[in-house]
Amino acid sequence: MSNKARTSTLISTLKGALKARDITYNELGARIGLSEASVKRLFSEETFTLRRVEEICNVLEIDFFELARLARGASTEIDQMTLRQEEALAADARLLGMFYLAFNDQTIEAILETYDLNRAECLKLLLRLDKLGLIELGANDAIRRKVPKSLRLRSDGPIRRVHGRAVVGDFLQADFASKGGYFLFEFRELSRASVVHLERKLTRIAQEFHELAELDGYLPADQRQTIGIALGIRPWVISLVTGLNKRKTGSRDKAAPST
Repeated sequence: MSNKARTSTLISTLKGALKARDITYNELGARIGLSEASVKRLFSEETFTLRRVEEICNVLEIDFFELARLARGASTEIDQMTLRQEEALAADARLLGMFYLAFNDQTIEAILETYDLNRAECLKLLLRLDKLGLIELGANDAIRRKVPKSLRLRSDGPIRRVHGRAVVGDFLQADFASKGGYFLFEFRELSRASVVHLERKLTRIAQEFHELAELDGYLPADQRQTIGIALGIRPWVISLVTGLNKRKTGSRDKAAPST
């Protein structure tokens, strides 16, 4: 798709989003400081600046990443490997590691330079990934992904079952500050409506995390590093910290006897 076609698709998506929210050109103009005629001209001539796009996104209460996802017609369904593919990777940690590198567009030369593998071992793992239909090993050992960048692991699949707990445990054991990371843990009492609101925000952050990874995937490997992000929210019993135990249902302390 050409740049002009991408721009037209993006603008058509903006039009559709405005229509879905019943926002007229006149109302949009009033909210971004333009006349109705100027707004019409922007859409007809497709002369948007990035700042204008951001202003319209603010009116629509979406961000640019969400607009881009809508524009490319991204499905609400998550792309996944087949169960057979996940089972094969879950059963072999080296194969799983090689898939991760290939998925992130590492070349054989970069892999051999960084990891304790010889070329024969590397090619053997890549050929297994090829046989599984996850990559294609081409001429001059070029690696081509056969799965989309939007690929996500099954939430209850073999890889998470086998490796999930160990990976998360290893991730959380680190001293985040010394590793150049960031960690924040907070707890308060919230209503169910507030929890649902936060869950939506966490889902959006996870989506943006993957979208940024897709964008950065075009950078050379030496300009990227693996970043982990943990998102979670659940009911949490404060007694785990204070040592206080909740009273069992139906039980009450008896009054102390008078002396």
